[in-house]
Amino acid sequence: MTDVFARKALLRKGWADDVRFGIRAGQIDSIAQNVSPHSEDFVAGIVIPGLCNAHSHAFQRALAGRTEQRSPAGEDNFWTWRERMYELAGKLDAKSLSAIASQAYSEMLQSGYTSVAEFHYLHRHSGADHSDDEMFNAIREAASQSGIRMTYVPVLYERGGFDQPQPEGHQKLFALDIDSFLAHHARAIEHQSDRMNVGIGAHSLRAVSGESLRKIVAVAQAENIPMHLHIAEQLREVEQCMAANGRRPVRWLLENYDVDERWCLVHATHMDAEETESLAKTGAVVCLCPSTEANLGDGLFPLQSFLAHDGRIAIGSDSHVSINPFEELRWLEYGQRIASQSRNVTSTRDSHVGRELFSRVLEGGAQAGVTKPAGLSPGVSADLVVLYDDDPMLVSHDDSSLLDALVFSGYRLPIERVMVHGDWRVVDGDHVKQKQTRAQFAAALETLGDLS
Repeated sequence: MTDVFARKALLRKGWADDVRFGIRAGQIDSIAQNVSPHSEDFVAGIVIPGLCNAHSHAFQRALAGRTEQRSPAGEDNFWTWRERMYELAGKLDAKSLSAIASQAYSEMLQSGYTSVAEFHYLHRHSGADHSDDEMFNAIREAASQSGIRMTYVPVLYERGGFDQPQPEGHQKLFALDIDSFLAHHARAIEHQSDRMNVGIGAHSLRAVSGESLRKIVAVAQAENIPMHLHIAEQLREVEQCMAANGRRPVRWLLENYDVDERWCLVHATHMDAEETESLAKTGAVVCLCPSTEANLGDGLFPLQSFLAHDGRIAIGSDSHVSINPFEELRWLEYGQRIASQSRNVTSTRDSHVGRELFSRVLEGGAQAGVTKPAGLSPGVSADLVVLYDDDPMLVSHDDSSLLDALVFSGYRLPIERVMVHGDWRVVDGDHVKQKQTRAQFAAALETLGDLS
């Protein structure tokens, strides 16, 4: 494996100059500062740690840009978009899923994500039975082909809604009974490796019964693995939860479960002030997906209040209308600026917003994917992102503003290389299997036919 010398590197304690990373067996074996490169080293400009994409529905990459035409009724929202997503899911098989996921994962790597939490509920294609793991195998194959590190999060989806005990239409492709789901989870664990670990999840409070949710949470606790859950993304969900349970979704969850650091709650968009403060105090991480939340018209998360109470956040590209962690961070802050009519809203522990946002989602992503400790230090996986230090985006910036430039300069990302587990997966800005992956993606979409 290639050792890496960086003229500047972001280590766990901060920026350092003339840093040499000794890399052995996929891990950072040693870090030396203020040294000179060895003749065989790869010499890099700037090295930063890769980020975790903490919430992905890989198959939805095929839908990007295909739902932006107003319907005849002119009443487009999350729920009308969901029907289009269901239609896509109904057309997929393992081969097309693998091709689509490979494209999404390759794009993640090119943009600086080195790991992904795949929130997977499309458990089978049309005609398959409950014990068929073809779709899971397709996701594994895609992660392996791209080289991204994956936390596989199998997700239970068993009912159509709070008042719909049975799934309807295309939802049946997602649905498993709790016993079949837990059997699938047990099979998935058998495939864990140094590049894939397994979590567990429930789609949402509306899509699982209370009894099943208790069983899933018990597994997460017993195995000490991350527990992922969509919650309070849409106001309709809040209203339905109030009607069914007499509580808002986050309040009901906190009253019925010991939510702690194992939990990753996705979106949590619609919380009142009490829920926001209480959730922050649990130590759970909330995964925010600003580009998807904006695209679907979800609303704005109460970020300023959540961070003021020491809340923890991660980011995800979710439906993949954008695959760029720095754009997600930019729009996370911009949404708060628009709502508050002020600037530099999320700088609660650091005067530099870009630096604070990056450090927060680095820590939160590691928590959501169980890849602690976060950042670059001896003994962690060699997951490195190499930036051109002579790129116009970054020139003349110093340690204090480099990450501000990376987040708030909306130009082409200055990423030269990306390494995962000691292997270069992106070289000269392109994924090493880009030609093959693009061809497979194009063939898959041609097979799927009209998605618009």
